[in-house]
Amino acid sequence: MQELLEISPSKVVQVIFQAREKRLGEAELRGFIAAMNDDEKASLVALTWIGRETFEADELEEAITTAKAEATSPTEDYLVNMPLFADYLEAGLEAIGISPADVEEEFFER
Repeated sequence: MQELLEISPSKVVQVIFQAREKRLGEAELRGFIAAMNDDEKASLVALTWIGRETFEADELEEAITTAKAEATSPTEDYLVNMPLFADYLEAGLEAIGISPADVEEEFFER
C-alpha cells in the first residue's frame, strides 16, 4: 500500500513535527506544504482523511484521486485549519503500515 503513496514518509513526519512544534510557526509549516508538488499534497490530504476515518487504509488510491479532484483551496490552508490534522496524519501513516516513530528516528539521524 505504501507504494501508492506519492510522498515520502519522511516528508509526512516532517509536517507532523512542524505542526506540533509551535515554535517553528505556522508560516513555515504553510510554506513547507505549499512547496510540495500536487501529487505530494494529494497524498498528504489522503493520509489525513484515512487518519480521521473518512476513507479506509485500503482505499488510499481512491482517497488520493479524490483529493486531486476536490483540490479547490490551497492544501496548506485546508490542512492547517483542520483541528488535529497532525494526529490524523500520524494515524493515516499507521493505518497504511508505516510507523511514524521509525520514520522519525531516521529523520533525526540525518
